[in-house]
Amino acid sequence: MFYRASLQAAAAFASLSLLAGCGLLPGSGSDVQQKLVVGTTSEPSTLDPAAAWDGSWELMRNVFQTLVSFPTGSTSPEPDAADHCKFTDNTSTAYRCTLREGLKFSNGDKLDAEAVKYSIDRIRAIAVKGGPNGMLGSLDRVETKGDYEVIFHLSKPDATFPFVLATPAMSLVAPSDYSEHKIRDDGKVTGSGPYLLDAYKPGDRSKLVRNPDYKGFADRKNDAVTIRYFKESGAMVKALKQNEIDATYRGLSAEEVVSLEDNEDKKSDLQLVETVGADIRFLVFNPKDPAAGNPAVRRAIAQLVDRDALVAKVYQGTAEPLYSMVPKGIAGHTTSFFDTFGDPSKQKARKILTDAGITEPVAMTFWFTTDRYGSSTAPEFAELKRQLESSGLFRITLKSQPWKKFQEGFTKGEYPVFGRGWFPDFPDPDNFIAPFVGKDSVTGMPYAKDEITKQLLPQTRKKSDRGAVSQQFERAQKILVDDVRLLPLWQGKLYVAAGEDIGGGERALDPQTVMQMWELYRKASW
Repeated sequence: MFYRASLQAAAAFASLSLLAGCGLLPGSGSDVQQKLVVGTTSEPSTLDPAAAWDGSWELMRNVFQTLVSFPTGSTSPEPDAADHCKFTDNTSTAYRCTLREGLKFSNGDKLDAEAVKYSIDRIRAIAVKGGPNGMLGSLDRVETKGDYEVIFHLSKPDATFPFVLATPAMSLVAPSDYSEHKIRDDGKVTGSGPYLLDAYKPGDRSKLVRNPDYKGFADRKNDAVTIRYFKESGAMVKALKQNEIDATYRGLSAEEVVSLEDNEDKKSDLQLVETVGADIRFLVFNPKDPAAGNPAVRRAIAQLVDRDALVAKVYQGTAEPLYSMVPKGIAGHTTSFFDTFGDPSKQKARKILTDAGITEPVAMTFWFTTDRYGSSTAPEFAELKRQLESSGLFRITLKSQPWKKFQEGFTKGEYPVFGRGWFPDFPDPDNFIAPFVGKDSVTGMPYAKDEITKQLLPQTRKKSDRGAVSQQFERAQKILVDDVRLLPLWQGKLYVAAGEDIGGGERALDPQTVMQMWELYRKASW
């Protein structure tokens, strides 16, 4: 197994409202319930795991189970709904899991081997475009033996498969409540996770309550969590300062981070925690668009973008320039875009275009989402527009959509150029290359690159020693630079603002940087 310990998540916090009475340490035995409230700008786009390959995982980790998972501090997947799992051969092509006994879904149905098989087969049968089916490329078939044994037969060696099973996309669902042929869209959840989804109001909140029938690894230190969804981070921070929520997770703007760091309003009962981040932001070019489909246009843009200025002006040090799709801190990271293009240069960009016969300014439309990556996204695209237009080589129109409509648009190939973010499924270079190539690219557009998909990735997946695959991933990054179908911009840091009375934050993020709400509690007030 190869999970890199260097990207263990450092800290995160959620919020809580407490019923009348003193705050309590977890496990103190009192009947006073601990209820948490956490604010975020990352609303789920779906409640159905078969359609989720995005921030919807935040909610899913807490209401569903997976066979294996990533408890805080783990360096490889550990059992959750499973009692134990392992490869049963030397070629990493047969992965066997034995379930815990006595598991059941929130509707009372038994969670057995057939339910596991149904859940995984369903992802493949529905095959949502841009969805998690793209993570199951090595799976041949799922076999069951009795009520408790499941065997995953792989079509090729894949040392990353257990890590795929540990993602919330592989959550287990009750067959009686989830159609084999379509996504569930009634706003309800039938899972077996630490919490039940007691209520859900799109755009407003999710209310989670403790699942009395849960059997898994999570040691719950609270009784209920309400997640509030904000359209703008400013409103979220205001709610935090007014004690309407007690913590925030995801979505703080750079200005808000700096303000909280400096404690500008002297509100001393708030804390700000910075976590190691492997999340990245990048541009995606549509090869079917007349302008974006021209390699010279893409290379000229790559030659002009000034990442240092972007990070300084918009993110004020809360992010850092990224010159590869594999970010700093991940094995195999390179600076391949800088090595190829060097510093931003109008002269070099102009020559790239004129050599291709382009002598007039190129008109293009850049799209971004308004409510997925925080309030700094609009200023970021305004800065990109400024940089490109100041060269005299481009005329850029900016357009935006809320995430759900934005996602629909890019999966249909409607946008010439658009901005995307990526939070890793697991922190390994494979997860910063594989999702973006092949016919099921998470960008919504196929990206055929046989050298990567048929040679380099298969070679790396035979090796559990991830330090031994750097050469293959360096080559993959060079290919991405040559094509410039994807243009990395920056990698971020995660910031959480919370009251000083919140405990468990140092354990709240799992190694996938997904919030484990059960770790949070209010410290004793006496």
